[in-house]
Amino acid sequence: MSHETALSKVSLFANLEPKYIKGIAQISTERDFAPGDHLMKQGEDGIGLFIILSGKVKIEKVNANGQSVEIASNGPGDVMGELAVLDGAKRTATVTAVEPTKCLVLASWEFNSFMKSHPEVGTAILPIVVRRFRETNDALIGLSGVKA
Repeated sequence: MSHETALSKVSLFANLEPKYIKGIAQISTERDFAPGDHLMKQGEDGIGLFIILSGKVKIEKVNANGQSVEIASNGPGDVMGELAVLDGAKRTATVTAVEPTKCLVLASWEFNSFMKSHPEVGTAILPIVVRRFRETNDALIGLSGVKA
């Protein structure tokens, strides 16, 4: 599958025109991760976003007691790391490959530069990022037992 085809199937980029998908594909690189490799670690700088092409990863957070808690697993088509790329904050979770995993990686500086050159891309992905944030927030509130 071409990078353009893979990107067009990702929810984050689903509303983009083909010319923008092509541009993003040109600035992305493919990386392979072996089981046990970390794609990102909680607390580190967010230097890129990852789109899983094949394989599976687990997402873990260290809780207030210092324990690592698995909060999700992701597979093909899933995007990780977009918040740190967009806001420059540290990674909020650790992502580890649990089987051989192939990803498209978009470096923060390249993706942000692309969005500055094409502001309509940022406008198109913003509602998707906000929806994902709301879904995650709702899930965390549900897990905590706190009433919203």
